[in-house]
Amino acid sequence: MKIKIINTSAHALPNYGTEASAGMDLRADLKEPIVLKPLERTIVKTGLFIELPIGYEAQVRPRSGLAAKHGITVLNAPGTIDADYRGEIGVILVNLSPNDFTIQNGDRIAQLVIAKHERAEWTQVDVLSDTERGQGGFGSTGV
Repeated sequence: MKIKIINTSAHALPNYGTEASAGMDLRADLKEPIVLKPLERTIVKTGLFIELPIGYEAQVRPRSGLAAKHGITVLNAPGTIDADYRGEIGVILVNLSPNDFTIQNGDRIAQLVIAKHERAEWTQVDVLSDTERGQGGFGSTGV
């Protein structure tokens, strides 16, 4: 699939790390480093603008290494970029660790997954079909 992209950063376009990778790394496009204090959040710009085809979204997801090693994650994971959005891609990062974390220009801060999606059309009814689970909520099927 070909997707139009504008890159105003000094960094390479997002790319797949391996042949089987689902996500492409997004890099911070910063004039100066950002120090993210514990429990603080910020929007980190990427310098990227995309034009997705209708029926697709771009999902902004955390990088597992940042989460596991430093407690840094994408706050609204996955963040959704709609096909009609033309603004700069920004990543909402949060620091869930007890330590300050410094984001440098060019750091890999998140990953981007392109995904096809459907649009729902609601059919209002008075009764839903029965299932084994029924109305069992959180934890109702076990640990």
